[in-house]
Amino acid sequence: MSTPVSADDPLFRERSHLSASRTALRAMREDVQALDIKDVTANWVNAEVLARQIEERIKALADLSDTPLFFGRLDYLHAPGAEQAEGAEGERFYIGRRHVHDGDGDPMVIDWRAPVSQPFYRASKKDPMDVGLRRRFGYTGGDLTAYEDEHLSDPQETARTSKLLQQEIERPRVGPMRDIVATIQPEQDEIVRSGLQGSVCVQGGPGTGKTAVGLHRVAYLLYAHRDRLARTGTLVIGPNRSFLRYIEQVLPALGELAVRQATVDDLVAHVEVRGADDADAAVVKGDARMAEVLRRAVYAHVTPPTEPVVVVRGSRRWRVPAYELEDIVRELLDRDIRYGAAREALPQRIAHAVLVQMERSGEAPDDRVQDSVARNSAVKAAVKAVWPPVDPAKLVLRLLSEPEFLAEHAAGVLTEEEQKTILWAKPVRSVKSAKWSAADAVLIDETADVVERTHSLGHVVLDEAQDLSPMQYRAVGRRCTTGSATVLGDLAQGTTPWATRSWEEALGHLGKSDAVVEELTAGFRVPTDVIAYASRLLPYIAPGLTPVASVRENPGFFELRDVSEVEQVVAACGELLLREGSIGLIAADARIPVLAEALGAAGVPYLDPGQETTAETRLTLVPASLAKGLEYDYVVLDEPRAVVDGEPDERTGLRRLYVALTRAVSGLVVVHGTELPEQIR
Repeated sequence: MSTPVSADDPLFRERSHLSASRTALRAMREDVQALDIKDVTANWVNAEVLARQIEERIKALADLSDTPLFFGRLDYLHAPGAEQAEGAEGERFYIGRRHVHDGDGDPMVIDWRAPVSQPFYRASKKDPMDVGLRRRFGYTGGDLTAYEDEHLSDPQETARTSKLLQQEIERPRVGPMRDIVATIQPEQDEIVRSGLQGSVCVQGGPGTGKTAVGLHRVAYLLYAHRDRLARTGTLVIGPNRSFLRYIEQVLPALGELAVRQATVDDLVAHVEVRGADDADAAVVKGDARMAEVLRRAVYAHVTPPTEPVVVVRGSRRWRVPAYELEDIVRELLDRDIRYGAAREALPQRIAHAVLVQMERSGEAPDDRVQDSVARNSAVKAAVKAVWPPVDPAKLVLRLLSEPEFLAEHAAGVLTEEEQKTILWAKPVRSVKSAKWSAADAVLIDETADVVERTHSLGHVVLDEAQDLSPMQYRAVGRRCTTGSATVLGDLAQGTTPWATRSWEEALGHLGKSDAVVEELTAGFRVPTDVIAYASRLLPYIAPGLTPVASVRENPGFFELRDVSEVEQVVAACGELLLREGSIGLIAADARIPVLAEALGAAGVPYLDPGQETTAETRLTLVPASLAKGLEYDYVVLDEPRAVVDGEPDERTGLRRLYVALTRAVSGLVVVHGTELPEQIR
C-alpha cells in the first residue's frame, strides 16, 4: 500500500497530477472512440482506411495501469525559445511516454521525444541547459511512491548518482523486455535522437542497452518524421523468433504500433527451408563474391540477336535488322538496370525502331501504335529468344546442382575447391523437392533483386548484426537502399563461422559505408563482478575491443559451484526462485533434454525462450544457441565447458560462453562438474 501523505506534501500534489493526467488520457481516448466518420468518407475504401487509423489511435492511447504515465519533471529557469512556445517562465514540464493534454488543449504530459524533453536526459551540473530542477519519480506498479530532485543550477549542490535511476535499472522483471525511456543516458540519447538521413552503427557490449537504444530510436524517428515513415515503412530485424517475442512489447508501450518485426530468414522466404549446410558450404554461400556469380548467371541468359524482326501491319512489313537489335540490347546492358526492367523495356525499344521507319515513310503513328507493335507476336518472340524470363529459384537450383554451369559463371571468382564445397551431392529434380538451406534462400533473394528491384523502406533496425554473413547484410541493405539503418551488435558475441570481423566491412556490404560507428561501453544491466569475470574472455575472442565498465553501484552476486549432479543445478534454480524476478537456466544445447527431465522430476515448471514469464512461472530453460539478446534477473549457467565444446571451434565456443555469462542483471551462478575452460579458470 502507498504511504499516506498530506495535501501539502509534494508527493500528494504529484499523485494528484498523475490522477488528473490519467483522466485526461481517458478523455482523449473517448474523444477518438466517439468520432463519427459516416459523413466524412467519400467511399468504402476511404472509410476502411480511416476506421483502421482510428482503431490504431485508440490502441496508442491505451493507459497501461502498471506503466508510469510520466517518470520525470523539468522546471526551467526561463521561458524556452519561440520554437518551444509551450514553456513559460516558472512553468514545469512532466516528461512521459506520450503526450497528454487537458480539455483546453494544454499539455499535462510532454512526450519524451519532444525537443523540450531533451534536457531531461542531457542536462548536467556542468551544462544545466537552463533547467533549475530535474525531478525523477519512483513507482511501485502504477503507483507513484517516491520522488528525487536535482537542483542543476544550484552551485551548492554536488552532483550525485540518482538512487531512483539505479533502482529502475536494477528493478526485477517478469515478462518481456521493457522500455528504458525513464533511464536513457546522455550517450544513449545522442544515438536515439540522431537524424533520419544518416545511418548509425552501435557497437555495444553486454548490458550497454544497445537493443533498447535501437528500439527507442525507431520510436523517436516515428515521432519526428511520422508522415514520411508512414509512407515508406519501418522494420526491426532480430536474430530469431524468441528474441522478437522478447522485445515485441517495447514499441507498443511507447504508443508505436506500426513497426514490423522480422528475422532475416523471414525477409528471404522465397522457398521453404528444410535443409542445412555444413560450416564450410555456409561460409562460401555467405561470401559477398556470390553476388557476382549470381549476376553473371542471370545476364548469361541474354543472347545476341542473329535474326531480324519482321512486323506485319496491314499490307506493310517493317523489318528491324539484327545489327540494330544488337545495338538496342547492348545499350540496355550498358545502362546497368535490373534484368527484368530491361526485359520490359526491350519490346518498347524494338517498337520505337519500327515507328521511326513508319515516320520516314510518311506515316504519323502515335503511342497507341507503338504499344500495339510492342505486343506484336514477332516482337514477343524476339524478346523471348533474346532476353528470356529468369526464375531466381530455378537459377540457383541450377548453379548448385550443375558443376559445368557453376564453373562457367564462378570462373575467376570462386576457386575450384570452393565450387565443390557448395555443389549438392545429389542432383535435385525441382525447386519444390530441393532441401534448401537458409543460405540458399539468401542466394535466391539476391538473384530476385538482380531481376526485379527489392522494395526499400524508410528505416531499418538490424539487431545482433555481428552474426550475419556478407550476403545477409546485402539482403538487409536492399530493404533500405533509399532509407537509413540502425545497426546494433557486439563483435565479441559473434558466434557464426562467418561472424563480422569489423563494422567497416559489414557496413560496406550493407551499402551504408558512410554510417557513423558509435561505441557504448558503460554497462547498466550486468553487475560488476559478472562482467569482470566474463571480460576475461575478450583477449581471446575480440582482441582490442574495449571491455564494458559496469556503472552499477550494486555489484550483484556471482558464484562458482563445483558440483557434478544435475539435481544440484536444479537446486540452484530453486534457491534463485526464492528471490524476486526472472531466472534463466542456460546450458549447452545438447544438455537441454537432461535438464528438462531433471526439472520435470523435481516438479519445477519452466518455459521455453520467447514464452512470457509470469508470477507463477519465472524460470526459462535456455539453449546457449538462443541466449543472445535475452536478459534475466538471475542466471544459472550449466557446464561452461559443454557450451564451448558444443561449437565447431574454440573461438566460436568461447564467444558463445561470453554470451551465456552476460545474460544476468542481478546475479550469476556458474555450476560445473567438469573443469572450466582455462581462459576463465
